[in-house]
Amino acid sequence: MKYKCLVLDHDDTVVDSTRTIHYPSFLEFLAKNRPGERPTIEKYLYDNFWGLDHFFYDIMHFTPEEKEAQYQQWLRYVDTHVPPAFPGMREVMERFIAAGGHICVVSHSMRKYIERDYRINGLPQPEMIFGWDEPEEMRKPAPGPLLAIMERLNLRPADLLMVDDLKPGKDMADACGVDFTAVGWGTYVPEIEAFMRRESRLYCKTVAELEVLVFE
Repeated sequence: MKYKCLVLDHDDTVVDSTRTIHYPSFLEFLAKNRPGERPTIEKYLYDNFWGLDHFFYDIMHFTPEEKEAQYQQWLRYVDTHVPPAFPGMREVMERFIAAGGHICVVSHSMRKYIERDYRINGLPQPEMIFGWDEPEEMRKPAPGPLLAIMERLNLRPADLLMVDDLKPGKDMADACGVDFTAVGWGTYVPEIEAFMRRESRLYCKTVAELEVLVFE
C-alpha cells in the first residue's frame, strides 16, 4: 500500500449526512420559521461550502436567535437520525485494515455521533477520533490532530492520506506535509467540484477511485 494511515473526514466523506440529516433538518426549520423559503440541496451545499457564518448571516441573514433555534433543531434531528455510509466505504476500510493500515477520523462532527454512525453502519471503529468537541488546537484546520496521529502511531507525514470533501482538511494536511485527496461523491455541485479540483493535487469522484488511489 502507498499509505499506512487513512485520516477520514466524516460528513459527506464516510456518511451521506447532508442529504439525510443536515438538509432535511434545515428545511424543517424553515417550514416552521420562514414558510415559503426552500432552497434546493445544491444551493444549500454551495452556500454552506464557504462557511457556516457566511451562510447563516450573509446568505440567510439570521438573527443570533434564529441561528440558535436552527442549531437546536439540528441537534434534535441528528439525535434521532443516522446517516448511511456511502456504498463501498466499509469494504475499502476493511481491506485497508486487513492489509495492516490504520484508520483515524478528523471531523467537524461530534465524537459521539461519529462513533454511533460507525457502529450502526457496521464500519470498523477508528483508532483515533478528533471531533468538534476537541479543543480548538485539536480541530481541523489546526495541525494538532495529524501531529497527534503521527506521534501515537509512529508514522511519518508520507505515511498518511487525508480524505475530505472540504478545504479545511486540505489546509490541515498542507500544514503537516501530508498528502490530501478531495472527494466528490457527497458534495455533488459542479462549482464545488471545480474549486476542489483546482485546490487539490488528488481528487476522487467515486469511492472506487479512492480504493485505486489507496492500493495503487
